[in-house]
Amino acid sequence: MTSHPTLSVAIITYNEEENIQDCLNSVKDWADEIIVLDSFSSDRTAQICTKFPKVQFSQHPFDGHVQQKNRAMAMCSGEWILSIDADERVSPLLKESILDLLQNPPEGIVGAKVPRLTRHMNRDIRHGGWYPHYRYRLIRKGMGTWAGENPHDTLELRGNGMKLRGDLIHLSFKDLSDQVKTINNFSSIAALARYNKGKSPSYFKLLFKPVSKFLEIFLIKRGFLDGFQGFVIAVSSSYSTFLKEAKLFELSKLDLKKPSNLSAQYKKLR
Repeated sequence: MTSHPTLSVAIITYNEEENIQDCLNSVKDWADEIIVLDSFSSDRTAQICTKFPKVQFSQHPFDGHVQQKNRAMAMCSGEWILSIDADERVSPLLKESILDLLQNPPEGIVGAKVPRLTRHMNRDIRHGGWYPHYRYRLIRKGMGTWAGENPHDTLELRGNGMKLRGDLIHLSFKDLSDQVKTINNFSSIAALARYNKGKSPSYFKLLFKPVSKFLEIFLIKRGFLDGFQGFVIAVSSSYSTFLKEAKLFELSKLDLKKPSNLSAQYKKLR
């Protein structure tokens, strides 16, 4: 018997052999169970996960970040659920904060948001809107769901939440090439999701949103304080904004079934 409410950790994966072991190591000693829902990885993700005694490993075809994360949470049996990504690690201070909450849960609290600290190009990014970047990740079972626009999902509570101390460490990209690949992939997913929701392209957004995004991150949110990395983040965010709008034009105006870099699981719904 545990001295506190039981805790499940939910993680979704796809080809995460470079990340998943350190992620699991950060929670293996204090979580009661770890649910890993994989999208049929072709690398060593499955072999690594199954070496951990607390991991319950299963697979399901990927049909969206929101859908897959909700599916993983539904598989959890713990009274509380911590939902994290494979490229995230729970810091020692965040671990203490979570365990304190489990041992003395405040009345009426059904979830908690955590500060996420992203490491990019060998630097902890603390400006440009990237930190503390609080997000709900801890939740009482049955008291919330993942929602939002793929791939930018959000955990929504049915009740009151609180903030925790301690960072959730996020290892964003291996290098700039990996960042460009991710931007291309995520912008395609976002554009298709917007198209399927009936959103129309806008020349105004295409022209001015990328510029305003750069100014927001680099100047208003003081991304310049992160030096060269801050400048790269501002430019790449502007580029990502442009791609989302341009790809929405492409999907709306051209006879295109889906962006070519997306798998057959993604398609137009109208």
